[in-house]
Amino acid sequence: MAKVRTCLWFASDAEQAVHRYVELIPESRIERVQRSPGPWPGGKAGDALVIDFTLGEQAFQALNGGTRVDYGTAASISVACADQAEVDRLWAALTADGGAAIQCGWLRDRWGVPWQIVPTALPSSTSQPSSARRRGRRRQSYRSARASRPCLSARRAALPSHASRF
Repeated sequence: MAKVRTCLWFASDAEQAVHRYVELIPESRIERVQRSPGPWPGGKAGDALVIDFTLGEQAFQALNGGTRVDYGTAASISVACADQAEVDRLWAALTADGGAAIQCGWLRDRWGVPWQIVPTALPSSTSQPSSARRRGRRRQSYRSARASRPCLSARRAALPSHASRF
């Protein structure tokens, strides 16, 4: 078991969320489920209380806390995607059934957890020196929701000519 884990708080459906997450992200698994021995404020005996899991080789813990909390946007789960197909697959799955777009590459899933679905080319584009025109295109792309082809096209246009392209 990892010494350090990020803990995600859920009302009572942590197990459902974790199963969905490990199904979507390669190299993921559920490691341990601690179940309630008796009734608790958020549920009944046998309910999952704490779930230790690995998501893309990163350690997490899910906790059923009995009430829903607002995650805000100060922290998120960031997933580096190799190509547009992976961006589209994860975006569709995570925004389904009540999830919502936040801005270019950011979304909130149906449980309220914020995610960044980021093409691997995107971080390098933001670290490259840029002209005022490129900065303007980059700002414009942030206003888009999903890291979709139009959003990424604006980001690619902001790349210097020597930078790798997505």
